[in-house]
Amino acid sequence: MIQRILQIALLCIISIPGSGGAATSSELTLLNAGHPRLMLTEDTLLELKEQAKQDATLQDFIEVVIQKADARLDDEPFRYRENKSILGISRACMHRIYDLGMAWRWTGDQKYADKIEETLLNVCEFPSWYPKHFLDPAEMAHAVGVGYDWIYDEMEEPTRKRIRTALMENALVPGMERYKSGYHHFTYGYNWNQVCNGGLLIGALAIAEDEPDTAAFILNNALKNLPTAMASYAPDGVWAEGLNYWAYATTYTVFALSALETALGTDFGLSQSPGFSLTGYVPMYSAGPTGLFFSYADAADFQKIDSTPCLFWLARTFDNTDFSNEEYALMQPEDIDALHVMWYVPRKDEQAEPLALDRLLRGQVETALFRSAWNDPDALFVGVKAGYNQAHHGHLDLGNFELDALGVRWARDLGADSYSLKGYWEYKEGGRRWNYFRLNSFSHNVPLLGGKNQRANAVAKMTRFESDDAFSFAEVDLMEAYAPFASRVTRGVAMVENRRAVLVQDEFKISTPCEVVWGMTTDAAISIQEPGMAVLQLEGKKLVARILGPSNAEFSVESAVQEPPEKRNEGVSRLVVRLPEAKGSLTLTVLLSPQWDEGKTVETYSMTPIETW
Repeated sequence: MIQRILQIALLCIISIPGSGGAATSSELTLLNAGHPRLMLTEDTLLELKEQAKQDATLQDFIEVVIQKADARLDDEPFRYRENKSILGISRACMHRIYDLGMAWRWTGDQKYADKIEETLLNVCEFPSWYPKHFLDPAEMAHAVGVGYDWIYDEMEEPTRKRIRTALMENALVPGMERYKSGYHHFTYGYNWNQVCNGGLLIGALAIAEDEPDTAAFILNNALKNLPTAMASYAPDGVWAEGLNYWAYATTYTVFALSALETALGTDFGLSQSPGFSLTGYVPMYSAGPTGLFFSYADAADFQKIDSTPCLFWLARTFDNTDFSNEEYALMQPEDIDALHVMWYVPRKDEQAEPLALDRLLRGQVETALFRSAWNDPDALFVGVKAGYNQAHHGHLDLGNFELDALGVRWARDLGADSYSLKGYWEYKEGGRRWNYFRLNSFSHNVPLLGGKNQRANAVAKMTRFESDDAFSFAEVDLMEAYAPFASRVTRGVAMVENRRAVLVQDEFKISTPCEVVWGMTTDAAISIQEPGMAVLQLEGKKLVARILGPSNAEFSVESAVQEPPEKRNEGVSRLVVRLPEAKGSLTLTVLLSPQWDEGKTVETYSMTPIETW
């Protein structure tokens, strides 16, 4: 044991800090001999089998996985598409391998191993795994690496050699070339880092005894690059690319750390990166009572919270039943897969500590999230965003808010447009990305000054956050987003009247006279009852919007519909307040009140400056 600890300590020293890519096979001294060694060791499998004798839930899980594996026995071979992305094939192959692999390892039935071997040889006959888009070979390296490792002893050596050759030629060697060139997608702090480094790492560890120099080189470089991605979780676990990319990046982080732990006996401290132990709270708090995420960046339309098996791994690793309880609550029978078995956490019957209603999630993107109750689909929920407009996949949406109540999302984010639009990835000031409605400020629930977008390089900070049953709020400093029109822009978003309504208050110090616009994007039908009052109706429910100030402000309704090739946004409207030629100090306050079961709304609220909140 002492020798093992010393080995780990030595390897941590030589692998992570500034090793410069000069890898040698000596770095693999911790490699566990034999197969399988990736994700699920034989010892852990035996423990799971023993546990299943007394655990009906685990029995149910494995029964579902075996049923899925049986259905996959008739799957057709994957078809290669010349000069086209195979990312969908890579992902389908991964799911096929895991389902068949778990069935094989649990039952020992040869038909599953035979189908895995057939699948591996199928994709290894592809002339390329499309390295032009490196997610494709990275995910295929993951799939092939796990399949190779899990049925290693069932294959003849010529078959193993054919698979190793394909893994080298189609993924690991191209990956090494990318490492040597300083390929930025491997090194920056977003999802490509975890997917590319993690996929290559898994593939390399699978064949490390036969290709030790390649495996050591990839291990060394992955350990240099992964800390950059892990730093993106600090300090509160939030992920800047939005919640759909949170699931993708975090799942691949878990794949990588799990593979390191089982193959080498250590994850080199990566799981202890600041914020990572908290990241399981991000989807929990970011999902409104409707099940829809508080959306930002290139989110999917109406992105809902779904089963995410890595929550089991996070629950196990950080001894946090909040995460596994959340996964059990999300999981539908059709969602159960091999990863739930591999990272299994028993269901806890005892009552967990109640979760706080509000949470501030800080990082490159900051979100403040408030709700009136948990486990009530009609509860009031509001989130507000700050952070950096240049965050990967980001939109010009600092200060954006979204609101749920009565089982309906009233204020919404439209999400991403098509990634194939020309100039979609031009993030710079004036880049074509900001001409597209869904990405620029004009579609978001943010102030607009002078008819211009927010500045593309702007940063906004949550300057205050307070949680109280009677009055919870967040304050956002938006000044950088609106230069040169204003020397001060502050947005306050609050839950008021014992969490029965939401107050959105914007305070400006206008330095260049300009039009000021308040806007909210909604699927609701909007009726202007009087200049300062609008009634929104959606799914048989009502929400009333009232302008509390200034007294001359009026609501109007505008369409959010766009022309192709942009997404149309059919049926989407904008509730708008326009104040032409604003100057000096200005406060614009809107009260948003659902019509609760008793037919009442909050009709007014005493306005006070945000600094007094």
